[in-house]
Amino acid sequence: MGVKKKTRKFAQVKRIIGQRDARLKKNQDKGEVEGKKKAKGDEIVREIPQVSSSLFFQYNTALVPPYSVLIDTNFLSHTVQRKLEILPTMMDCLYAKCTPVITDCVMAELEKLGRKYRIALRIARDERWERLRCDHKGVYADDCIVDRVMKHKIYLVATNDRDLKRRIRKIPGVPIMSVARGKYVIERLPDAPEK
Repeated sequence: MGVKKKTRKFAQVKRIIGQRDARLKKNQDKGEVEGKKKAKGDEIVREIPQVSSSLFFQYNTALVPPYSVLIDTNFLSHTVQRKLEILPTMMDCLYAKCTPVITDCVMAELEKLGRKYRIALRIARDERWERLRCDHKGVYADDCIVDRVMKHKIYLVATNDRDLKRRIRKIPGVPIMSVARGKYVIERLPDAPEK
């Protein structure tokens, strides 16, 4: 014969309240404190960036000919690959006079890329283009371009970089130019409002 198991009957076992039970006084006090914190957290004021006064709905009134076009490294390399001339092709795209603008960060990025991009670097060093001095640390051109466009909405941005395009699309009133099908195409250059 086997040994009889000694199990207690259900009704005879003492019930013990767990340490995290809501009925305990210390846990009730904690619950009240957390509830007050959540109530305060709901009243968070979020900062909304000031919208430029030159923006009229989707139309940016600061964008007038001659257009200033901020050029990215990627755009220059695609231009060289397609054997396009920068200024005439830009004018064909925009139907207006434009001045290509190259920042120090873009120049530094082209210099870092080495021999493969020497033609793009030679084009970027042309005296006809306007040069912008950068006073920030680091030479990451995408951040530099986005920062400039956020501060002054007087630029068109010329790039073929997907990530940079995605970042610039979030900024209202800034058109994007890119190289496609052997020519420059403009994305989102809105028409003037009707009078």
